[in-house]
Amino acid sequence: MTTPKLVRDLMSVGVPTCAPGDSVVDLTRWFLEKDVEGAVVLDENGHGTGVVSRNELVRAYARGDWQMLTAEEVMRPGMPQLPPDIPLTAVAQIMQDLNTRIIYVTHHAGGIEYPAAYLTYNHLLRHLAAEDETELKDLGIKAERESPIETFTRRRDEALRRAKRGYQ
Repeated sequence: MTTPKLVRDLMSVGVPTCAPGDSVVDLTRWFLEKDVEGAVVLDENGHGTGVVSRNELVRAYARGDWQMLTAEEVMRPGMPQLPPDIPLTAVAQIMQDLNTRIIYVTHHAGGIEYPAAYLTYNHLLRHLAAEDETELKDLGIKAERESPIETFTRRRDEALRRAKRGYQ
């Protein structure tokens, strides 16, 4: 019998982030250009205050005034999260129950808790369609990349720089 795959085996380390003042239009362009499913909204201190996903962008579009809206105005408060050691089949059901296409894994380091990794429907579908493990080598805890704290710090700093430009 094969051991079930866990979140840690398929997640992407490093979480896309944005500033509260980022415009919905700019976020949408970025999501499309980089194939981003969702981003954690970071406040001025770098703490996650909510999530903007494609669902929130489509809701903003349906409102009709998307040109005037910011990430903070459309974000879903909080951050759906789970531990890295649960089976992917359970995660699929949790995501269905929470009505979310993206879920986060947080990490504790240096006295801070931060979003370190994420899993989306796209991850699950890639696993479902993969003919062998080599098609998934860019995913999971064993994939080569910068450390989670390095990724978080870099992306947080980028979001803070974007926020400062927007507040001036």
